[in-house]
Amino acid sequence: MAQLLENYSLKKHNTFGIEAKAKYFFEFDTEEEIHDFLKKNNLIDTQYIILGGGSNLLFTEDFDGLVLHPNIKGIELLDEDEESVLLRVGCNEEWDEFVEWAVENDLYGIENLSLIPGTVGASPVQNIGAYGVEVREVIENVEAISIETKEEVIFSNMHCEFAYRNSVFKKEYKNLFIITHVQFRLKKKAELKLQYGAISKELEAYDEINLKNIRKAIIKIRESKLPDPEELGNAGSFFKNPIVDKEKADKLKAQYENMPSYEVNDSETKLAAGWLIEQCDWKGKRFGDAGVHKDQALVLVNYGNASGNDILKLANDIRKSVMFKFGVKLEMEVNAI
Repeated sequence: MAQLLENYSLKKHNTFGIEAKAKYFFEFDTEEEIHDFLKKNNLIDTQYIILGGGSNLLFTEDFDGLVLHPNIKGIELLDEDEESVLLRVGCNEEWDEFVEWAVENDLYGIENLSLIPGTVGASPVQNIGAYGVEVREVIENVEAISIETKEEVIFSNMHCEFAYRNSVFKKEYKNLFIITHVQFRLKKKAELKLQYGAISKELEAYDEINLKNIRKAIIKIRESKLPDPEELGNAGSFFKNPIVDKEKADKLKAQYENMPSYEVNDSETKLAAGWLIEQCDWKGKRFGDAGVHKDQALVLVNYGNASGNDILKLANDIRKSVMFKFGVKLEMEVNAI
């Protein structure tokens, strides 16, 4: 049921567990409820944000505006053939629960994205990815409502303009559309990607390579590196892996022989942000209640009472040191508000 709340705490709506308040908070369960709200309230001149699971946000102060929180659920079968199924999934389904559902139903395509925090509606915004898979590979359409025109819009995969950890929803359409559903095309036959990270090695412990075991292996790998936000506030990877030109990467590799790198194309190379941060001696460092995780330098954590500005200062200090040592600019994956 739709409700408009005032002076609302956002602590449980961000995985850093930062205490911040929203002047107004509107939660809705259906498209009809948000349509009705938009008809009665012109948001063009209103400060607002659209908040899903809060796994990619860092609140640095109270939000003196309106938070829109869609709570649309459900998994619906739209189409099916011998090779695949087309699913329509509500924006507020937990992403990992959807992955689990797909694995339980022997559907391939998102098993490598197990244990990524957040909601289904946020997955196309960020173009989430892990272990050689990006969500754009399985997204058919994104259903949304325009805040300006109040009309329902369907974005095809192409119109989403997916790129590495990016989409049109993070650029020119940021906060202009409320994503209500995402349509996924999942396969019935295996097309496994096991050559990334430690997946193959981890799978050696299992009698059989199948969907369930792949998911178990990836969860085990991620849990060994990443803290549970329920236990230690964090937003997963805080920085993107930087992409530099090949000449720059070759110079760095000549200086640092063990530096991980991944060829993107003939002219660009992706570097490992976690490795760069670790070489600057940040791993495991703690400043009050803000810190860098002891097992994964890419993850900044809230040990309890850190403010958003504490986390942001730490992030900026890390960026400066990586630029000073390597001449590489780190871009935040997390949005600071």
